[in-house]
Amino acid sequence: MSTAPTPPDNPLRDPRDRRLPRIAGPAGLVIFGVTGDLAKRKLLPAIYDLANRGLLPPSFALTGFARRDWSTEDFAKIVHDAVREHARTEFSERTWEQLASGFRFVQGEFDDDAAFDTLAETVAALDAERGTGGNHAFYLSVPPRSFPLVLNQLKRSGLSEPTTDAWRRVIIEKPFGHNLESARELDDVVSEVFPEDSVFRIDHYLGKETVQNILAMRFANQLFEPVWNNHYVDHVQITMAEDIGIGSRAGYYDGIGAARDVIQNHLLQLLALTAMEEPFSFDAGSLRREKEKVLSAVRLGDDLATSTARGQYAAGWQGGEHVRGYHEEDGISPDSVTETYAAMRLEVDSRRWAGVPFYLRAGKRLGRRVTEIAVVFKRAPHLPFDLGSSGELGQNAIVFRVQPDEGVTIRFGAKVPGTAMEVRDVSMDFGYGNAFTENSPEAYERLILDVLLGDPPLFPHQREVELSWQILDPITEFWESHGRPEAYRPGSWGTAGSDEMLARDGRRWRMP
Repeated sequence: MSTAPTPPDNPLRDPRDRRLPRIAGPAGLVIFGVTGDLAKRKLLPAIYDLANRGLLPPSFALTGFARRDWSTEDFAKIVHDAVREHARTEFSERTWEQLASGFRFVQGEFDDDAAFDTLAETVAALDAERGTGGNHAFYLSVPPRSFPLVLNQLKRSGLSEPTTDAWRRVIIEKPFGHNLESARELDDVVSEVFPEDSVFRIDHYLGKETVQNILAMRFANQLFEPVWNNHYVDHVQITMAEDIGIGSRAGYYDGIGAARDVIQNHLLQLLALTAMEEPFSFDAGSLRREKEKVLSAVRLGDDLATSTARGQYAAGWQGGEHVRGYHEEDGISPDSVTETYAAMRLEVDSRRWAGVPFYLRAGKRLGRRVTEIAVVFKRAPHLPFDLGSSGELGQNAIVFRVQPDEGVTIRFGAKVPGTAMEVRDVSMDFGYGNAFTENSPEAYERLILDVLLGDPPLFPHQREVELSWQILDPITEFWESHGRPEAYRPGSWGTAGSDEMLARDGRRWRMP
């Protein structure tokens, strides 16, 4: 008896085939803090954009939890307004109706057992009515002090326990503690409720296309990696600048400051991606191991007074308007020593990077909004030009523009047209908007989708969090016992002390 040949597998289902996007399976997402600014500006529009791109299944459900006395219809109106104002893709009635049919809202406080019992009933009802299959993620878009309370309620109500062949996951927004000790205490609470592979710590910078492009530029091209070391690189500058003040965030920001707010997570992650060795693969374990090696090798300067700087923006003129100084902002004490600008010099104690300083800076009320990584190369060892013909020639650099103008700039010397041999700097730009027909998705789109897929490479592991605090804690402890932050002018690029920090090394900050 002959056996019929086995039909070939559908090539469109080949996991190596990149023509089809990854689509989440049946799942529900519960957002705590759904009335907050983050949810309205980022999370809710990202969920809609995922649905509009066909990356969420028809069985997807979204549940909001907050203290507001809302019905599900009220909640849907809030989501609708947020989507209309902030969504990246065009509004589609068909997408909206499909998505809104899976909305639910539960009113309650975080210490209200009855509210969480109602939430558990709502989740169970969605499994039956919506077909979410017992798969649910819980997004903690709430103040860090509320993390333990919400986590313990999820455990008490049984919401953290998955049924057979289903999953439960938790998404935790930064900051992950305010120092090493508190980060470990938070992890103790989290690990009592969720296993490590079900915990997703959000660092939205890791979801940005340009951040991921650091890995592609380095490891997909033979052009860069041979010179990505201390034989050729003079130093690295990582900048995250904002041109706004703290606004209405005084309750969160005061006592936290620029170093804890963005350097401990965002900038140290960017440093790790810039300095890491090539991973065996891009799975979560391989990426994390290489990043942890870098963070373990980071060394502070011997004298923190000269290798760090901090400041507070003063009152003054910026962009044609007079702005308040930090101490004049609503809710800020005149005695506050919280820094709105922080800069530091770090080194990576490895064979590849020995002797190469990494300069990190972050602040508010600076010249403009920009985040970039600049790898600055050493000067050519011999220039067969006289000083007059090469006086405008600087140092070669590769600049990764993370935001807002996403792309990469390569700076190098070129001859000026004419009869004389005159050389000066020119730039070659790659921009995402020009090179690709598809717009880059928002970072939260990628990260929320990865949570629903259970794909963790872009999420920091607890070990990375602890290593980052080990780097930052000695600096913040030193600042607490050594004077006050230096004032700087709004619209400038930071303090005089940070300029002096680089000048001691014979360097200066780039003008982004």
